[in-house]
This record gives sequence, C-alpha cells and structure tokens, in this order.
Amino acid sequence: MIGIFDSGIGGLSVFREIYRLLPEESYIYFADSAHCPYGEKSREYVMDRAREITTFLVSRGADIITVACNTATAAAISGLREEFSFPDRPGAVRKLMQISGGRRDHVKFIGMEPAVKPAAEMTRSGIIGVLATAGTLNGPKYRTSREMFTKGVKVVEHVGSGFVELVERGITEGAEAEATVEKSIRPLLDAGADVIVLGCTHYPFLMDTIRKIAGEGVRIIDPAPAVARHLVDVMSQDGLLDGSTAESGRTNPAPGIPDIRLFSSGDPHILQTTFNRLIAHSE
Repeated sequence: MIGIFDSGIGGLSVFREIYRLLPEESYIYFADSAHCPYGEKSREYVMDRAREITTFLVSRGADIITVACNTATAAAISGLREEFSFPDRPGAVRKLMQISGGRRDHVKFIGMEPAVKPAAEMTRSGIIGVLATAGTLNGPKYRTSREMFTKGVKVVEHVGSGFVELVERGITEGAEAEATVEKSIRPLLDAGADVIVLGCTHYPFLMDTIRKIAGEGVRIIDPAPAVARHLVDVMSQDGLLDGSTAESGRTNPAPGIPDIRLFSSGDPHILQTTFNRLIAHSE
C-alpha cells in the first residue's frame, strides 16, 4: 500500500500524478490540516508531526510513503529514514515490526524538492524563479540542489504568501486568488524569470491563476510528475508493485475510482470535497 501525507490537502496534487501511473494500487492519504501550514513552523515540530503520521500510516499497512510536502521533506525525511528504514538497526526494526504488526522491517520514503535542475536547463533568460515555503527555501536539501544545478543561472526566490491558506479554503480562482498570487509572482517576473518552479504541493491547485498572472511566455514547473515516476521506479526495484495491493486487502472498487482511504487531523469534509473535485476533474 502507498502512503501519502502532507500538511493539508496539497499532497493530493501528488497523489493525482501517482494515480495516473499506478491506478491499480491501494492508497492511504493523511492531511495534517489541523497543523497546517508547516512552512513557518520549526524543524523539530514538523519532524514530530511527520513521525506521528508515519507511524499511523505504517500501522494501517503502508509499505512505501511519499512525503508529499516540500517543507516536511526538508525537515523530516532524513530522520524518518533513520528511524523507519534501516533493517540493520535492531532497535528500529523491533519498533517498526511492532507498529506494522510484524509485516515489514523497513519502509521506503519518497520526498519532494523544488525542480531547479530542469528549470535551469529550460531557461532562456538565464533567470529562474522558485516559489516555495520559508521552510523549504531554508532547508539544506533545496540549498544543495540550487548550488549543484544552477551554476551560471540566477535564482530568484519568493515565499508563496497565503497560497496554502487559499487552497485549504478551496479558493483557487477569482479576485482574491489573483491578488494573492500577483504579490508573490510579480517580484519573480520583474526580475526576468522565464521559468517558475512550484516548491509546494499546494501551489499546483492555483496553476490556472498562476499561469494567468505569469503570462504565456513563462513556463511553470510542477515537480509532482517526476516524483510519481521516481516512486514507480523505487517500487519496481523493491518488488512492491507485485502483490502490494493483495496484501493490503484491496476491495476492487469500480474502474476509475481509486482504492484510497482518506484521513485528516482537521476537517475531513474539506479533504473529501477536494478529493472528489480532483477525481471528477481528472475523468
């Protein structure tokens, strides 16, 4: 079973891309909406939340977990791998075996990071923009990628202020959305960026508005499709594609309807409504 979690409903944009590649798999999704957004919270706080959510997902049968949140990836994925993914550490193994009911001795993790490498390859102006949360922009994973892949390219960064809150409220278009997006994108455009990377999984829900503000000459990169492809590669290499759905007790829902269980620490209605709209839009 594939586990996915985010600070809220934003990770559904990642689920959408994974589901396109793996429609027959079983899923469990956790939206930590009661603690959203993560962007301004401490690394310790995000790590504690990530650990608790991972424990929950593993207890429900997750074999591999996508941390569908750039901030949580930056703050917590190394710690999660340390605690849940090393079968050569007896203490960690015993803990994980207890959580999973003895089903497994390690869990794989897939993380997110802003796609600065493809952006650097695409730019014609030599300037790329990165929209992300403060937690992502200050994280070592992002800084390392920026240093490695953007030599000779100017990188302009900006926090998508208010983006997460808009998406969590279900506002993705209209005057309020446009005004909020304009404030954060305008500095990137004024700096000459012709490619903008979306560094938060909530942001793709604002894609139409972002494209409207940015204009036709600016390319927008959502890293979710690349993350989904990487997940498929890892699952194939680890033998998780064969038999994973049978182990999780897939109930074979009707074609086109994902086998997914949705959980939220906040209002479950918001999660379910967004999920229903996402599925309807993808048909």
